Amino acid sequence: MIRASRLAASLAVALAAGMTGPVFAAEKVTNIVLVHGAWVNGSGWKPVYDLLVKQGYRVSVAEHPLTSFQDDVTAVKRIVDMQDGPTILVGHSYGGAIITEVGNDPKVVGLVYIAAHALDQGETEVGNGKRFPSLTSQTSDIKKTADGFLYLDPAKYPADFAADLPISQSRFEANAQGLTAASVFAAPAGAPAWKSKPSWYAVATADRIINPDLERMYAKRANSHTIEVQGASHSVYQSHPQEVSKLIEEAATHALP
Repeated sequence: MIRASRLAASLAVALAAGMTGPVFAAEKVTNIVLVHGAWVNGSGWKPVYDLLVKQGYRVSVAEHPLTSFQDDVTAVKRIVDMQDGPTILVGHSYGGAIITEVGNDPKVVGLVYIAAHALDQGETEVGNGKRFPSLTSQTSDIKKTADGFLYLDPAKYPADFAADLPISQSRFEANAQGLTAASVFAAPAGAPAWKSKPSWYAVATADRIINPDLERMYAKRANSHTIEVQGASHSVYQSHPQEVSKLIEEAATHALP
């Protein structure tokens, strides 16, 4: 009865205001979409996925091709379209740039950035990386294929990307990494969803891929609810799944008024 009353009230307010698009009741969000970054794939989300599913959330992991920014946005938008109601969109690393764009979808009610890029309109990851250089960006660890795809030197991947994971796991991921079109890092951002929707941010304090100070700048600028995971590498979503899943649950609980 309470849920029905809230929905009726929401509909009445929306109709009075002339709003269009989905109208959601004020309650906990149960749909969560997880978006991976560059040089990985969606399987890295499994520890977080398992914790969220155990808590009763409906979790989808977007597998995007890393072939161009538009291709990746289209692939993630396709997963959002499949959701049956309000959705929390979570992005790691380059995945943050994707959710900043896809987050403008009316189904998305909250954004969660996990050591991720939260670009403003016209910004690029390359440009912001020059303002806040990372430890990896200052080395030759990033390699490029003849057809314009970037990857991390597999010998350096464990230290650069996943220093707090078991060495056997990080070595496997180094050799299973998703090669990523160099163009995605220079793609200018459109209108950012974080300017109109609530956001949450996890800073990885020992990140070598994205400067932690850049992460802090993103979080502060977006007025995100922020946590700092001490000693965490760029693979914070795998090495600290409890902290990451808790932050996502916080977003799911508080994104709607």
